Amino acid sequence: MTAALPKGMGLGTQVVWLFVLALPIACVSWTVTHEEIFREPRNYCVEKSQSASTLLRRKFFYLFTCEYCFSHYVTIFFLIVTRYRLLLDGWRGYLLAFFALPFIANVYIGLYAQTKLEAKKDRFGAKVIQHEAEIKEIEKEQKKKEAA
Repeated sequence: MTAALPKGMGLGTQVVWLFVLALPIACVSWTVTHEEIFREPRNYCVEKSQSASTLLRRKFFYLFTCEYCFSHYVTIFFLIVTRYRLLLDGWRGYLLAFFALPFIANVYIGLYAQTKLEAKKDRFGAKVIQHEAEIKEIEKEQKKKEAA
């Protein structure tokens, strides 16, 4: 018995799907675990992940605070919706997709996090330059007052 590619989907198409489907998985995972719009539920989950009475409850709430962990749940949703399988037909193709999609999604998340960090550094750098210019202007005005 030989392994067959999923019906109607060549290897190239599967790879394109892998990289494209990982984008919304990364987007949803990042948004829920990092962005301001979900801050309150995330803070609740952080608190419960540290103080819940049972290990199972602590781990359940932790899933909503970790983009890597949460991306697996988002992947399950997208696998159900799209029925995407990787390399093999049947449950084995779903299993491969289940591990490949979060991996690619988390590469995207890492790149996005790095980009956000660089942008934040640029903003702070611009603020520093602006404040330095303001300080120089104030010093210049004080020197004029002292000279007069």
